Amino acid sequence: MKRVLFKVIVPAVIITVWMLTCYPVCNKAEGFDWFLYWIIAGCPFGIRRMCLWLIPKNFGISGSIGILALNCIIGGLIGGVVLIFKIIGIAGELISIITGHFWTKSPKVEI
Repeated sequence: MKRVLFKVIVPAVIITVWMLTCYPVCNKAEGFDWFLYWIIAGCPFGIRRMCLWLIPKNFGISGSIGILALNCIIGGLIGGVVLIFKIIGIAGELISIITGHFWTKSPKVEI
């Protein structure tokens, strides 16, 4: 039960709430902006990789803010890919739990 809670339910609820929170931001009068949704939804998952390549150092205030904005875009794009893999992992874990519940392993019998 603990495995189901912490590997399936909690991550799925967090991802669902975050994606539902991002939806109204990207829904515009012209239509839905999928690229902005990809960046905003992936930003929390790519936040560790944001300042990996470009470190805002030895710039002025405008250069530092520009590098920070570029890092947010790159982190959001990478985080979108991480988000997809997390969703696939949750689905795989759910399938593993369901199949493990219905099929039990029989002990090997030596002949």
